[in-house]
Formats: sequence, C-alpha cells, structure tokens
Amino acid sequence: MNVPSSLSRREFAKRLLAGSAVSLSALEGLNAGIYQKVTALNQKYLEDEAPDGVYWEEIRGLYDFEDRFIMMNNGTLGPMPKPVFNTLTRYFRVQMTNPYDGYNYLPTFREAVRAKLAAFINASPEEVALTSNTTEGLNLVINGLDLKEGDDVLISNFEHPGHIGPWKLKEKRAGVKVKEVALGVTTKSVDEIVGTFAAAITPRTRMISISHTVFITGLIMPLKELSRLAHDKGLLIMADSAHGIGMLDLDMNALGIDFFASSPYKWLGAPTGVGLLYVKKEVLDKVWPTIVSSGWDSTKVAAKLDPQGQRTDALLFALDEALNFQNRIGKSRIERRIKVLAGRLKQELAKTPGVKLHTPVDPYLSAGLTAFSMTGAEPAKLVDYLREKYNLVVRTAGSSSAGTYGVRVSTPIYISTKEVDMVVEGVRTLLAHKA
Repeated sequence: MNVPSSLSRREFAKRLLAGSAVSLSALEGLNAGIYQKVTALNQKYLEDEAPDGVYWEEIRGLYDFEDRFIMMNNGTLGPMPKPVFNTLTRYFRVQMTNPYDGYNYLPTFREAVRAKLAAFINASPEEVALTSNTTEGLNLVINGLDLKEGDDVLISNFEHPGHIGPWKLKEKRAGVKVKEVALGVTTKSVDEIVGTFAAAITPRTRMISISHTVFITGLIMPLKELSRLAHDKGLLIMADSAHGIGMLDLDMNALGIDFFASSPYKWLGAPTGVGLLYVKKEVLDKVWPTIVSSGWDSTKVAAKLDPQGQRTDALLFALDEALNFQNRIGKSRIERRIKVLAGRLKQELAKTPGVKLHTPVDPYLSAGLTAFSMTGAEPAKLVDYLREKYNLVVRTAGSSSAGTYGVRVSTPIYISTKEVDMVVEGVRTLLAHKA
C-alpha cells in the first residue's frame, strides 16, 4: 500500500485497520472517547484543587494495571495510559501487515512529533533532538563538545551513573577534569545550592553539568538560577532531567539551560525507547554529532544529533499520544497534583519519630520523588512490606557511605492519598516493630 503524501494520519489509520479484527467504528471511538471524557472532566472540575475526588478517580481508570497493583516507582519506569498503548500497538502493526509503509509513511511524522515535543517544553523544533533516553542524550552532548585538556567541568555529588560515566570517559580521552561539588543531603535553599557552585568556579571551569531531578534525594535543582550563574561566568550548563518531562511544567526559555536531556517513559507515559534532548540554538554549533549518515555536515538544527539509521517509528507515534494525553489534562494541573501528593507524604513522614526526610519540603526544590530513611529500620524491609501487604511498588536509593541510603517513593497522578497513607502506615509499622 503506497501511502500518498496527502493522506492524513487519521485516514492512514483507517486503512491500516481495514480488514483487521479491530473494527473501524471501534478505532474511531477508542482514543476519541477517552479524550472526550477528560475534556468533560476538565470543564466540570476546572476549579477543583482537591488532591482526590472524581476527577482523579476517572484519570486513574485510564491506566490498565493488574488487579490491585500499585506503581509508586515510575521514577524508574512509568506505565503507559490506555490511549498511548492503543497507538503504540496500532503502529507496530505496520511492520507486520505492510513493511513498505514502515519506511515510506511512518517516518514522515517525525518532524510533526518533534514540533509537538518542542511546544510541550516551550522550545523551537530546531532545538529538539529525538533520542532513546536521557543517558543517550547526555552522551551525545558530552562526546560532541570540543573540551580540551585542562578544562574543568563541575558536577554534583548526587549524579546518576548515566551522567557520571560519559564525563569520566571524556576525562580519560580528552584530559578534562571532572570536579564534584558537594551538596548537603538535606539542602534546603536556592542560595545554598547556587552559592556552593559559585564558590567552586575557577578560571579553568568551562561547564556546569548537573542533575535537575536528583534521583537519590528527590531534590529539584534550581536550573534557572544556576543557568544565570553559569552564563554570568561565561560557562555552559547541562541538565540531566531524567524525571523532568511529565512531572514538571517545563519551559526551556524560562530555565535558560543550554542542554537538557529527559526520559518520557518515566512520568510522561511514553514507551521505553524514546528520549528528549534539548539544545539551545545559540550553542548548537558547539556540539559535533556522534552517530551520522548522509547529510550530517549540512544539518544546522538539533536534528543533526538524532541517532541515525532505521528507527522504531511506532515509538514516536506513541510519544505523540503521550503528549496529547498530558496536554488534555494540563501540564500545570499535573505538576500541582504530583506536588500535593508528595506534600502530604512529606508532611506525614515529618510527624513520624525516627524518620529523616532527604527531600526538601519546599515545593520549588522538590516534586514527585520523596526520599527518606528510618532510624534503626532497614529500607529494603519497607519495600518488601509494601509489596507483600498492598502490592505497592517503591524502591531503595542512595548509599550508606554518603548518608543517602533510604526509600524513594514516586507520587504520580494515578495514585491517591489512600496509597500515600499506605506508605506511611508501612513506615510506622516497621518503626514500631524494629529490633
């Protein structure tokens, strides 16, 4: 089936399912019905600020979990809502039914998805590269920068291995020096963070490269203020924001960041295998592409950093649907919901003797990840207790030597205060029965 360039995505979808087990009428109503419901809920509960209620119960129903399963570790991997899964499977079907369209038709939507993703983070399409995950995006920037022996790069003591590793490789290959800036486990203020980095800058410093959403403690680094510091000193700045997209209402122009990498399959609801890399247009010419094919030397936009070769285009259709899903609910509403749930968890934990919060209480410096430790109680036992009693998934994070070892809990939009209270009950039960 040769698909004319004028054929719309909707028309193609109809032809794709013609003669299949899925009826045309079912296709017409599948995702459209879901979005009509969300739109109606938005209109009815426009001013509803309650952490729970009918609105969020209906949204929870748009996820298809196993019976009684509760995922509160989407900081590692989040679920796809139903319309995203519907779209993913629909376009994966192309390779089975008509592989010709897998290379003739599906790739034509790449630029439309890039544009929608750019709009979602308030950037231009020329500043967005489509990667596989955060680690890949970080590697593409780090490998592509012309840093030389004697140049210094500042990182924090809270970085993920996927961020540290590429810098250590750059250190070995190019002779740059990676310097760790030590922040306190319970850092509480923007001034403390910015001041600590400012004090570490020397005439050799060329770049600040930090986690935006710290996976160990749940800290949200103040990117806007750190970007201002970096640019005032003539430095580049990059953010590892694996959790950022889908958890926070992102605005690249407001943040002022040069490079920003994120993973839409954690909080946005996209499938694994798609990632975001933002590169501010003013610094695009500072980064060489790493994986190239024809046209690498003539492309002048962030797409030059897209990994080349045959890609899984069905993933991009699903990413597009994940953006539709969150846009329909509203980015600011999602961020507010996540922070309200996390705020309740932190409030209850703070009232519990024996609990030490690792995550700031300030909602400007925290969001959907809450980390804590318990005096005399093993974090892994809480993970097991919650899974065995409630079929609820959380994880451990951090290290004992760094004083960051504890439990990490995600508070995504599809849970309620009931699940938050289950975590608190587990903590209090464990502390009450500690040896």
